[in-house]
Amino acid sequence: MSEIPPVLYRRRDLHFFVTSRFIATVAVQVQSVAIGWQIYEMERTPLSLGLVGLCQFVPMFLLTLPAGDITDRFNQRRVYSLAAALQAMCSALFLGLSIFAAHTAWAFYAVLVLFGAARGFAGPSGQSLLPFLVPAERLPRSISISSSTFTAAIIAGPALGGLLYAFGPLATYSLCIFGFAVAALIVGNLGGRRFTPEPTLATRFERVAEGIRFVRSRPVVFGAISLDLFAVLLGGATALLPIYARDILHVGPTGLGLLRAAPAAGAFVIAVWLTRHTMKRHVGLKMFASVAIFGLATIVFGLSTFFPVSLAALFVLGAADMVSVNVRSSLIQLSTPDTMRGRVSSVSTLFIGASNELGEFESGTTAALMGTVMSVVVGGIGTLAVVAGWMKLFPQLRRVDSFKDVAA
Repeated sequence: MSEIPPVLYRRRDLHFFVTSRFIATVAVQVQSVAIGWQIYEMERTPLSLGLVGLCQFVPMFLLTLPAGDITDRFNQRRVYSLAAALQAMCSALFLGLSIFAAHTAWAFYAVLVLFGAARGFAGPSGQSLLPFLVPAERLPRSISISSSTFTAAIIAGPALGGLLYAFGPLATYSLCIFGFAVAALIVGNLGGRRFTPEPTLATRFERVAEGIRFVRSRPVVFGAISLDLFAVLLGGATALLPIYARDILHVGPTGLGLLRAAPAAGAFVIAVWLTRHTMKRHVGLKMFASVAIFGLATIVFGLSTFFPVSLAALFVLGAADMVSVNVRSSLIQLSTPDTMRGRVSSVSTLFIGASNELGEFESGTTAALMGTVMSVVVGGIGTLAVVAGWMKLFPQLRRVDSFKDVAA
């Protein structure tokens, strides 16, 4: 990994970056609470919540890999800024639909497709930026700082979304518009090291395929990404939280906000701890253990009908997930050369980011077929099965002792 010259490394760039990530993530979470509640109020079916995820997954699936190539060829700051501006426009469209009293979910689904396209570009460009702002030796700690900020936003966002929604869509979506717009302005003006791509005669398809081959040829990277993919896909209990809040736990939109915030609260505690205590040994085994705990916590949440127990299970789920996220992010960033960052980040975003939305669709579909509780419990059991299988399929990942073992 190229070293950042001291004159280009400015601590304030890291601060600006994490601030922009906090603001944009709060906006995403606030909007997610509002959309989930509005659509479930209109449709009253688990499948309608699954379609919320599917409408975002399809454009993300189609655009994320090309977006990674674009990120590697152009200024990733500008790519992210344009994507955030498009997200702000989507929030404005949601506001317009809400004000004009749309009584069908289909108009909201159409805007969600556009929002998914924006996220397809925001993911690779945002994820690939951090190594250009800090030197290599600061990267694991910087990832922890960024992760703690991200999870703090996920704590604040759903709770804030639940409270704002009580005042109506104007307050809710206005905050989202503001958040995305500010994030676009901040990232567009970040400093740090600029990457100049090498001239190439390869076609766009060939460049995208090169990124996929790079990930596939690194068992540690591929194992970490695919492990999180299936954990998120099978353990997508959060997609069904509106049903739990309304029909099982009977806690309303404010309770929904607390349920959405609970996993982030657990993740935040772990992320803050990791900023002071970077993992030094047995990082591969710790990743597998954290995903197993994630699966167990999912089962407990699925079976619970007592609100405090449900909150506690989601807290543990989020804490375990943060350990996995920290290990995966560090392994990917430290294993990837500058020339491949955008494309590798796009593969990671496609596997992990888009799988959140696909997981929502999977959860909504299985809940419609077998019931909400059974869907969540089966997902948790499936996560445990994946952990056992991946420990055998990817022994290289299991044996990774420290982050230095995989540095590019």
